[in-house]
Amino acid sequence: MSGEHVDGDRADRGGPADARADLPPAEADAHVPDVPLSKEPVVGPQTAQINLNLSNPVQSNVYRSAESRAAFHALEDLLLGSERTMRRREAAKEGNLSLLNARKIWRAMGFPNLSDDEVFFTPRDAEALREIAELVTDHEVTEEGTLSIVRAMAQMTDRMVVWQVEALVEDLVVHGNRSDAEARRELLNVLPRIMPTLEKLLIYSWRRQLNAAVQRLAMRQERPDGSTISGLRDGLEDTGEQDSASLPLARGIGFADMVSYTSLSRQMNERTLAALVQRFEQRCAEVIAVGRGRLIKTIGDEIMFMAESPEEGALMALALARIIREDPELPQARVAFVWGRVLPRLGDLYGPTVNLASRLVALTPPGSVLVDASTASVLAGDDRFMLIPKQTHNVRGFGDVQPVELSAGPGQQLEVDYV
Repeated sequence: MSGEHVDGDRADRGGPADARADLPPAEADAHVPDVPLSKEPVVGPQTAQINLNLSNPVQSNVYRSAESRAAFHALEDLLLGSERTMRRREAAKEGNLSLLNARKIWRAMGFPNLSDDEVFFTPRDAEALREIAELVTDHEVTEEGTLSIVRAMAQMTDRMVVWQVEALVEDLVVHGNRSDAEARRELLNVLPRIMPTLEKLLIYSWRRQLNAAVQRLAMRQERPDGSTISGLRDGLEDTGEQDSASLPLARGIGFADMVSYTSLSRQMNERTLAALVQRFEQRCAEVIAVGRGRLIKTIGDEIMFMAESPEEGALMALALARIIREDPELPQARVAFVWGRVLPRLGDLYGPTVNLASRLVALTPPGSVLVDASTASVLAGDDRFMLIPKQTHNVRGFGDVQPVELSAGPGQQLEVDYV
């Protein structure tokens, strides 16, 4: 890795092949004994945990049989490439990195803190270290940028695999007539069979999403002086060079949340509540995909979405309210949408536009859509929209804000066709 500071750690001053170069001589001699490579496979801490925690009633119910434990070990070998054979210093050395820089990467990936004695890593982990470090040593990406990329992948895939595992377990329970414990045991046998397909789909989806992101970048226009003008033709006033630099993207931000979610959650069991939230997210995701928007994130009973133009965002907001209102299995939703400048960071969006949309959704009557007066002025004159000004409210952080109710006009609306 390069000599930049990341997460407060002192930079590595040696070459990538020096596993101890980042430590002062005294500390290196006193604290970093050479650890011989293990000659015999040693069961890693997570693998051993399956055997050690059988006093836990949940784990005991799932993994108590020798068959289940054998299936777990086989699945772990398949996923990790082999049994865990390396301690952290060994893995860092094999990865041609200092321990400090290896730990930066592992922390970005969400790995636990490990002692010098824990056997946790495989040769595949060392190979990953080498490949990540090459992004920096080949001068393709800075150290800070590389760690940010690694952190993004780790956080997104963590959420993805939890979602996938729970979806598979639920499918086995609902359609396979198994108990939850039986489904989790069966998953140990199902995953090895479907893992190649899931892996291919992950790469396919990543390539498609990366292509979509590149297309969005190509849509941005710049002035000769370098300041962004994307969205100015849609009625967004130029906020000046300083504001444009700090909030570079003109985008539409919307929120939709379920009405009475808290009271509903007290009346439902866990499975019914999970099904409700899943259906809400699914319906929202379908509308946003059809409308060419992006689902930025879900926050319990609320989703946040982004649009490339004010018209697309307004159509999505109206479709969300309509689709949810017409779904007998869902409570009504509040939807708010604001067009303005935003700052993209770590896969999320920030800035006053995001905050105003979030505040505005709390003022929205059930089943309705609100926009702010500035967004309404951009949409005015379009026969797809009807705009009705509402009473001014004092909104925290923004002062007096006049919400405008957005409803469908006679023009063509966004059509969501469920197959």
